[in-house]
Amino acid sequence: MTQGHSIQQDAPVLNGRQMCFFAAFLIPASKLLAVPALLSYFAKGDLLLPALGHYLLQAGVLAAILFLASRSDRGFFGLISDNLGKTAARIVYGLYAVYFVFSALQPLLDLERFVYTAFFDTAPPMCIFCAFFLLSGFICTKNLKAFGRSADISMPLFLISFVGLMILSVGTADFTNLLPVFGTPFRSTATGFLETLGHFSDTALLLPLLDAYRYRKGDAKKIMLSYGGGAGFVLFFLAVFYGIFGPIAPRQEFAFVKTAQYFPALSVVGRFDLLLIYLMTIVLLFYYSFVLQSAVLCFTRAIGTKKQLPVSAVLNGLLFVYTLLFAKHYNALYYAISLRLFWVFLLFADVIPLLCLFLRRKKGTGNAGTSGHSGNEPPQALNKEQAQKQKPGIGALPAKETGTAGKTSAKAEISVSAKPDGGKNGLEEASHAQ
Repeated sequence: MTQGHSIQQDAPVLNGRQMCFFAAFLIPASKLLAVPALLSYFAKGDLLLPALGHYLLQAGVLAAILFLASRSDRGFFGLISDNLGKTAARIVYGLYAVYFVFSALQPLLDLERFVYTAFFDTAPPMCIFCAFFLLSGFICTKNLKAFGRSADISMPLFLISFVGLMILSVGTADFTNLLPVFGTPFRSTATGFLETLGHFSDTALLLPLLDAYRYRKGDAKKIMLSYGGGAGFVLFFLAVFYGIFGPIAPRQEFAFVKTAQYFPALSVVGRFDLLLIYLMTIVLLFYYSFVLQSAVLCFTRAIGTKKQLPVSAVLNGLLFVYTLLFAKHYNALYYAISLRLFWVFLLFADVIPLLCLFLRRKKGTGNAGTSGHSGNEPPQALNKEQAQKQKPGIGALPAKETGTAGKTSAKAEISVSAKPDGGKNGLEEASHAQ
């Protein structure tokens, strides 16, 4: 995983920095809504153990995906096409489009309930959540440059929000609530692991990104470290959360809204922590919009069209109707998705990416550049740069146009034309010619 390569795309739109920001800041934000209360319900004070297990599993999957990116420049679609045919690749992309929508069903209801709980004192109109689908619908019509910009914007927003909330929260946490370690029966911890699979199966989102990303030397280490940093954010938050609420933690939904509310100064100056919550909400909107964008991109690739607008309109319209109709059936959906269909997340987020390691990998014939570039240069610029690096042969440029360098080349050419014996006659003829 140490060599760069050319890639088949003419103009790759993602670079390693944006992939790192996605792993470090966008993915952790999605773990701050329902996950803390769920893990507390099953594992109690050992809630860090199933979360750590999730991150170790996903780190292995992420390493496999990055290995594919470093060894093949064909992208996920091209990799499947080379081994199983283009029809099979379209079927796989169609299935992943359905999977991404399926993985968003429960989190969208969580996001809707969070917005109603955190930002409104009274019950708002049910159509207020339509604003999210307008944003998502717009993003889904764009290419992955929109994802890259969202990742860049999310970095400062997440850091300011998370650091601020933790400063306000950590002073009121009692970390002895986490003791004793392994105090919860293993079966309860394992159940918590299985029932939260859908909340941690994020690395599958990187598969369609491989079609627009150019691997460079050292990217794997940076992305893995970024993912580890994001895991550190989540694990620290879980520890603070359970340190504050202890036995009543399972009843504290939307945890990051509530951890800072016991900071003493808030009773005097008001809930200024809501400003930090608003910033984190923007990151959440970017993340869930990207999940739906991945579904649109996979579906359009599966059917062989570039018209994302009608697909985005239909998808976001149907999901808006879904949030209106199924919000009252949240518990039934939770049991259906998390308890009965948890194997879907294992299959698409873990098993299939690992099976791709056994596919035959080959280099493409693209002309988008080499590993020494950032990945955003157009092919014309790269070809021009490569042409400039080619050195002209001896005497290739006329002396009249090249000045002193041309004279030197001419002298060298005349000297070469002298007799090969190197004797006196050859030197005299060369001197005479000069």
